[in-house]
Amino acid sequence: MLAEYATFGLAPAMRAGGVLASGAYQVHRDFVDFIVNGRPLLFQLADLDAVSPLASDIPPAIFTTHVRRLLLEADPPLLDGRYVIYGCPECEGLDCGAVTAVIERAGDDYVWRDFAWQTSDHADLELNGYRGIGPFRFQGGEYREQLGRLLTGDDPGAVRRRVLLIGARVALLAKLAAALRTIGIGAEIAADAAGVPAEELRTYGAVAFGRAVPERVRGSVHEAFERAGVDVAYVDGLAPIVPLLVAQIEYALDPGPEAQRRLARLAVTDGAVVTEVTSPCRVRLTAYRVGRLRRARVHEVFDEVLEPGEHRVPLPGGAPYVVARTSDAVLVAAAASG
Repeated sequence: MLAEYATFGLAPAMRAGGVLASGAYQVHRDFVDFIVNGRPLLFQLADLDAVSPLASDIPPAIFTTHVRRLLLEADPPLLDGRYVIYGCPECEGLDCGAVTAVIERAGDDYVWRDFAWQTSDHADLELNGYRGIGPFRFQGGEYREQLGRLLTGDDPGAVRRRVLLIGARVALLAKLAAALRTIGIGAEIAADAAGVPAEELRTYGAVAFGRAVPERVRGSVHEAFERAGVDVAYVDGLAPIVPLLVAQIEYALDPGPEAQRRLARLAVTDGAVVTEVTSPCRVRLTAYRVGRLRRARVHEVFDEVLEPGEHRVPLPGGAPYVVARTSDAVLVAAAASG
């Protein structure tokens, strides 16, 4: 059976890192995702915590090898002509499982077929095949153009994964910087941006301000980045709670187009959390508040797989801040009274 033609594209994406309610850390990964017929291919599979082989933090030579494999210019890494499409964000082995597929030429075109979840040398299509996914036939010119951009330095997944932290509470900033570095995001602490060379400013993807930073300092920081020609995201810290601030920064660093994000909306209103998702996925809702003696209070509100659409979840205790998290996205919302 001849595969139907599908459009092929690439877009920046991320595996959301963060400090979880349990105290565990989840590593941040930036990667290039495959856009098939206008939607991320990852969203068309079962809800997975996975990244493509085109991750931004792997050595350039290995990145190039992965691209050339997809172009069929290098041997497949697996038996039976199979290629890794998505793998574990923590390792590169098959022990954790990976989404694989056969990639082959059909004249000038490229075909991806026989998608499967694979945990050993051979894929069992009867047991672990993805029914209803593919085969996809991509026009050769479009396919080679999109992947070829990655070999010429025009990388849609290239991101600036460093954050400048500016605030008055040095101890809190030190804890925040340590948490960010643990999950793979560079962080530096400064009083302002005065005297920082433009070359260094261009390495930052976000600036996070503490609540006590005066307007004149905020203004001078904005001016410094504008002079350097840097389009940077600005984060105003909601509360002195490290996991909450990490989530805000993760959201600011999300490189993916908003129209292609799985988490579409989050709001805290009338004693409930309202969230909207665009494809089936596991959603975790965590509530935060500052208690007595400025101690953070954390409450796991919800952790289930949601179907596409809007969902309303009761919020016990009236916590003013909520973080929604999927494997690939983070959203933060504050109650109106917060």
